[in-house]
Amino acid sequence: MRRGTFRDDTVDYAAVGATHAPDLMQYPPEHSIPAENAWRIGSGAERFRTAGDALLSWTAQRAAGLSVDDVRPAPGPSYSGVSFDAEGNAIAPSRRDVEQRFDSEGLPYAGAGMTVHLRGRVAGMRADAELRVISVTEDARRIGFVLGTVGGSVVKGEESFDIEWREDNDEVWFTVRAFDAPSGLLYRTLPALVKRRRRELFARYLRAISPLYATPL
Repeated sequence: MRRGTFRDDTVDYAAVGATHAPDLMQYPPEHSIPAENAWRIGSGAERFRTAGDALLSWTAQRAAGLSVDDVRPAPGPSYSGVSFDAEGNAIAPSRRDVEQRFDSEGLPYAGAGMTVHLRGRVAGMRADAELRVISVTEDARRIGFVLGTVGGSVVKGEESFDIEWREDNDEVWFTVRAFDAPSGLLYRTLPALVKRRRRELFARYLRAISPLYATPL
């Protein structure tokens, strides 16, 4: 198991980590538009590992037509995140070094605290943004990470990406959750464009991780 979490004042929104809130769709952060979708992308351990590796190596973003540039690692050591003992008491996060992995092109895998710049177009409009990797999770049955906006985007907010291998039926699911608060003038004037942009991003992410378009939730 590997967990990493990094939080500081560089993100440009307040509700850090809210994409993992159970009630996100009912009670999104103020002035933001929530979104969520999940897709069954196969079954078994091999599918889980392959999808998880693709996710952490930025396949969803790059295959969606976005370039991943200016990758900067987190300053200082990483943290394992908060866990709990058998009595449910929180255990303080421990500091440790995590070996950085790279894909075949030399691009670092997602790591907690890392900053990246995405560039491209979505639904015919600019999709440039600087983003911070808020957290990374690699468990026996869940792999994922959370991205938060730092600046330069037409929206402010967060995206979470999770690959889950379910114990009860052996299925592998890909889930994306997000909340977007319009910051660009056009998006503030026409908030429907935020939903359009999000729908297009979700469709691209699915094509990237599961080209066969598995069964939607």
